[in-house]
Amino acid sequence: MQPMYYIGLDVHKRTISYCVKDGSGAIHSEGTLPATRLDLDVWMKTLPQPWTAAMEATAFTGWIYDHLQPHAAALKVAHPLMLRAIAAAKKKNDRIDASKICDCLRCDFLPECYMASTAIRERRRTLRYRNLLVRQMVQTKNKISMLLMEAGVSYNKQRLHKAGYFRQLLATNPDIPEGLHSLLGLCREMVVRLSKTESALVRSLERDPQLLERVERLMTIPAVGPITALTWALEVGDVKRFSSIKKAISYCGLCGAEKSSGNMTQRMPLSKQRNKHLQTTLIEAAKMAPRYSPSLAMLYDAEKRKGNANRATLAVARKLVAYLVALDRSQKEFLIVEGENRTAA
Repeated sequence: MQPMYYIGLDVHKRTISYCVKDGSGAIHSEGTLPATRLDLDVWMKTLPQPWTAAMEATAFTGWIYDHLQPHAAALKVAHPLMLRAIAAAKKKNDRIDASKICDCLRCDFLPECYMASTAIRERRRTLRYRNLLVRQMVQTKNKISMLLMEAGVSYNKQRLHKAGYFRQLLATNPDIPEGLHSLLGLCREMVVRLSKTESALVRSLERDPQLLERVERLMTIPAVGPITALTWALEVGDVKRFSSIKKAISYCGLCGAEKSSGNMTQRMPLSKQRNKHLQTTLIEAAKMAPRYSPSLAMLYDAEKRKGNANRATLAVARKLVAYLVALDRSQKEFLIVEGENRTAA
């Protein structure tokens, strides 16, 4: 068998620091190269064969991972928060970081994280861009309200963003100054354009052949609509990476951190180590869920009677995660089983 060579990569926006070592830990080569596909191709021709590489998860990891994967014996991505050896080092630079990542890979101590397929990451990028459009649309609507309040204009809050009412308000209300008309018109045009773009992005994802069957199956769960189903499918990727429902709940940020020392255990607030997109979407769905599902309404009421409405919402969100995991694993639609009162024979 040929000896394996291990490569640690410290990835940045413009440069990549690398360290190549053999199985004994001896440095074969190290240096820095520009973060471009052409330079990576030239660099890979100089590498000893076979080789395996590891890098830290960053915003630039995706395209580098896709470019190197066909040429590597194995390619791994490390969880940035788990690389404590680098963060705690007294002396820290790109060369040392690459060397330590290489040592973690060589000694099988690398805290590997899940890397979704290229197709899932491309569709996830589209969904997250849709979330950005929604935030911008809400900000623009709030700006319209603020402009009217600054001018002392009375308006119907529930109907303000309806096209007909907005046109009528601009045409008939004498309290709106002439200079404000153009600003309000620009804001309204931006809202309409953002709304059309957002709808088009959601429709394209709903009709995607790779997502269609899975999204339709997830939408059979009460209170799970297209946005919740798409967010779950694209942010989670392969549900088999969760060995239990508890780990899925933790990934979604629906449980608190735990601090234990000796015989004392302390529960902390919701952990910041979570997928924020899933957390936001599931909590919003959980607030609406009691209206659509009697069983979830009973769960919400039982938890709320303990005195905290937010904890009740979290309990419903955790139940939704259990439903989503179960449907993804079984590949079956959601089925409501009604309990029957049976008398003993």
